[in-house]
Amino acid sequence: MARRTIEISRNPAHLAISRGQLLIIPKDNGDEHPSSRRSSSRNGESNTRDRPRAARPDLATIDTLHNRIPAEDIGLLIVDHRQTTYTHSALAVLTGAGASIVVCGDDHLPVGILLPISSHTEQVWRVADQIGCRPVLRKQLWQAIVRAKIAAQAHALPVDAPNRPGLLAMAKRVRSGDTGHLEGQAARTYWQALFPPTTDWRFTRTPGSGGTATTPPNNLLDYGYAILRAAVARALVGAGLMPVIGIQHSNRSNAFCLADDLVEPLRPMIDRRVKLLFDAGQHTLDQPTKAELLLVLTATVQIGGSDAETVGPLDAALGRYAASLARSYATGRVELLIPTEPDSGP
Repeated sequence: MARRTIEISRNPAHLAISRGQLLIIPKDNGDEHPSSRRSSSRNGESNTRDRPRAARPDLATIDTLHNRIPAEDIGLLIVDHRQTTYTHSALAVLTGAGASIVVCGDDHLPVGILLPISSHTEQVWRVADQIGCRPVLRKQLWQAIVRAKIAAQAHALPVDAPNRPGLLAMAKRVRSGDTGHLEGQAARTYWQALFPPTTDWRFTRTPGSGGTATTPPNNLLDYGYAILRAAVARALVGAGLMPVIGIQHSNRSNAFCLADDLVEPLRPMIDRRVKLLFDAGQHTLDQPTKAELLLVLTATVQIGGSDAETVGPLDAALGRYAASLARSYATGRVELLIPTEPDSGP
């Protein structure tokens, strides 16, 4: 069953826990919630505080928001309002229930992720398999990932796009370890086909924050990719794997190398949504735009390649994706179950 994604960005709120449920309590801009203030009194006794106002269901979410949400129902909590406050219990209970918490910065892009510690019963063995992955298997896994990514890029283009057949053919030519660097070649073709240049504009994919990287549609792409990354990282932890130990990505300052590897073939799911938003004139990373991008986690996907099996929402399929990687490490064979959208499978 897919867990809920909650996004807080429209109004400030205080987050607390009561009887295993997350309380989202709206508060006025600039006001600190009463429960987070220290009480004081000249005679040493605590002052009596007025009770907080009743919660209103007016915060930004991708589905109906109630003021009480069971912690075990939450998969991803995205906080994009600077005046949001938390109790320690809120963070502890949510992560203990398996939720990931994403904190956004002033540019509305995620700057930090709080992940649960894996409680998988075979974590020691799975991490040992992950560390002991043979170089040949690592190259074969990356080959499968790049093939799936290029095929997904092809299917993200219109059916009559001239570059589509070439990308599909390129996907089949990817060798072990992508020694021919077809991922980069495909990217150059793909981006120009997805966002065709005009007389006064040419799209350049510049990931990151600051400068030109935050100009449309890069700002929308960065946000969507960050959400996918957080969801994949949570699935990896749940499968007993270490997100820091990557297949292809390796950076001593990157704690999510493996998540960055597995997110690659999923990126076109964001690209297609960004394309629709961009063409519709939605260039600002506002709440409605973010809500549209968050819907990717509830998108119906399938796994299994030629024997595709519909498994429901992407968020639920990510668990099987991560588990298939753990199985690949254990068996020494590529057994990846990469999610694809039904109309964008290879």
